[in-house]
Amino acid sequence: MTDNTRSETPVDSRAAVKAMMSQLDACNQQEAARIIRRVSRCKGNPGNKDLEKMAQWLDQGLDKVRKRQALHKPATFPAGLPVSDRVEDISDAIKNHQVVIIAGETGSGKTTQIPKICLNLGRGIRGLIGHTQPRRIAARSVSSRIAEELGETVGQQVGYQVRFTDNTSESSRVKVMTDGILLAEVQHDRFLDRYDTLIIDEAHERSLNIDFLLGYLKQLLPKRPDLKVI
Repeated sequence: MTDNTRSETPVDSRAAVKAMMSQLDACNQQEAARIIRRVSRCKGNPGNKDLEKMAQWLDQGLDKVRKRQALHKPATFPAGLPVSDRVEDISDAIKNHQVVIIAGETGSGKTTQIPKICLNLGRGIRGLIGHTQPRRIAARSVSSRIAEELGETVGQQVGYQVRFTDNTSESSRVKVMTDGILLAEVQHDRFLDRYDTLIIDEAHERSLNIDFLLGYLKQLLPKRPDLKVI
């Protein structure tokens, strides 16, 4: 009797893990990564406490995705901007490639319209769209402009984080921040699991922060094939 009980437990555990893993595509990226790491540590055979914790993460991850999906509304693009004329081309490039480089003149609409293109592609649902700016004042103003164009206030779908100020929420899909904030996050989130898309703006400035970020992302991308970098 004892032997039968022992042999049944791993089977139930594996079935529970399989059921959870089948839902990860609909789960927030950060919680999905936690579950995958826990399964790996347990060698595919977690105990009851592990299963309870993973079930909690799964519920949290599914809830975050539902909240972000509920906020979604198609973004529109102002006429007259060069980027607005190339929305379809940029969308196709982002869909078909992990890394996309976009160059254009100052004032062409890259900073404010590319995050909206990403939103329309369904990015920012399983993870955040991280949008870096070299300066704090730019992070604030860019987030305000994008939110205004979406007909929202800052802190809903679009938020920002700078030193000492975090104006994002669980429902945020776009997070505008200084490149220093993203670098600091690497220290406690090595795989940047909070994000499904990263937009490195003003990359041509080649600041020390930007160079560090680009070097780090080059090493990270093979480990995160789902991550898009623009």
